[in-house]
Amino acid sequence: MGRLAGKVVLITGAANGMGETNARLFVKEGAKVVLTDIDEVKGQKVAEELGENAIFIKHDVTNKDEWQVVVDKAEDTFGPITGLVNNAGTAGKIVPLEEVTDEDFYKIIALNQYSVFKGMQTVVKSMKKANRGSIVNISSTSGIVGSRNLIPYVASKFAVRGMTKVAALELADFNIRVNSVHPGGINTSQPIFDEVKKATPLGRAGEPEEIAYLILHLLSDESTFTTGSEYVADGGFTAQ
Repeated sequence: MGRLAGKVVLITGAANGMGETNARLFVKEGAKVVLTDIDEVKGQKVAEELGENAIFIKHDVTNKDEWQVVVDKAEDTFGPITGLVNNAGTAGKIVPLEEVTDEDFYKIIALNQYSVFKGMQTVVKSMKKANRGSIVNISSTSGIVGSRNLIPYVASKFAVRGMTKVAALELADFNIRVNSVHPGGINTSQPIFDEVKKATPLGRAGEPEEIAYLILHLLSDESTFTTGSEYVADGGFTAQ
């Protein structure tokens, strides 16, 4: 308890899945948490359940103007932001390279890649006020190795990995750390197929809590010498 005491953490895609799990754990560990999502009903419900240490803001992460609104509201409520979890994203359609449309490609890039860039860019000023910060960008094992029939998704997740390293170098002078997390198959609202479980050396999918505790470590003062790194939590999948 209290590993995030004094922290103000913004989490995108926090209405359900891993984002919701993060929010619940971080409040328990003492943080003030700002949940954002396009799902206003679910997001507001989660924030209400978490009580006075959490607020929900409806947020389209692909909209640059909404990013500034979110950061301003977070500061007005809890003070300068010290943690950002760029969690919002989607895998999109599973289709062969030849069948990927420009519309589908750019939609995934906007949600998975541009939103991470914009989130990092927008939150820097607030973190400078706090004289510290930790940004955690959620990539994927598909940001480490290729995945068939998912070229837009893989492109976006490799980009998140690369942007993380650039941001870590640029922001180190301001005591702002930036790391990426690369989950494998996780039991969330999306189905985890049997073949994914079979391909994982541990023989199972991961649980959202297992990723949340890794992110908790990266947001906390336990990891103050850690930046520009990628953290893989995939049950051994990429070790093969």
